[in-house]
Amino acid sequence: MKSREELVRSLEAYCTDFKEEEEFISQFLHLLQSPRCFFRDHLPGHITASAWIADENKTHALLVHHSKLDKWLQPGGHADGDENILQVAIQEVNEETGLTNLIHLTNGVFDIDIHPIPERKDFPQHLHYDIRFAFIAARRTELKISDESNDLKWISLEDVAALTQQNVSILRMIKKLRLS
Repeated sequence: MKSREELVRSLEAYCTDFKEEEEFISQFLHLLQSPRCFFRDHLPGHITASAWIADENKTHALLVHHSKLDKWLQPGGHADGDENILQVAIQEVNEETGLTNLIHLTNGVFDIDIHPIPERKDFPQHLHYDIRFAFIAARRTELKISDESNDLKWISLEDVAALTQQNVSILRMIKKLRLS
């Protein structure tokens, strides 16, 4: 996804078996009409990018414990004006995990999600319109925890549900991983 136009085409062609994602598509397409939708100060929401990373055997996922949100999540973050959303996801992986050798699991968008981010003293509650890409990485690769995280580790797919408090979008990505 090197441009807004390419992302729009990808979302228009996006097929999913999950009803909530079908409903997200039109909301993403509407947001993408805004010139500033890739900037974090665009309200009520903005585009973000993240990476679902599985190990070579597809038995573990790499999750970070996000310090501000106090949740286990896939690596990801703000586009900060960059419309090459795939590159944003890869950059976030590198910054949050130290991984640089990623193999694309699927071509194009793997998952989409819209979720609320709580209000902080300096910014109101808002929505993240998250574009997700799937990758495979070697579990033996050395990891580096960023300043944005409390922890970073490979989690068995069997343990992810409990660790993420049954996060619906993460469970959806596990289902998709198992089907890939």
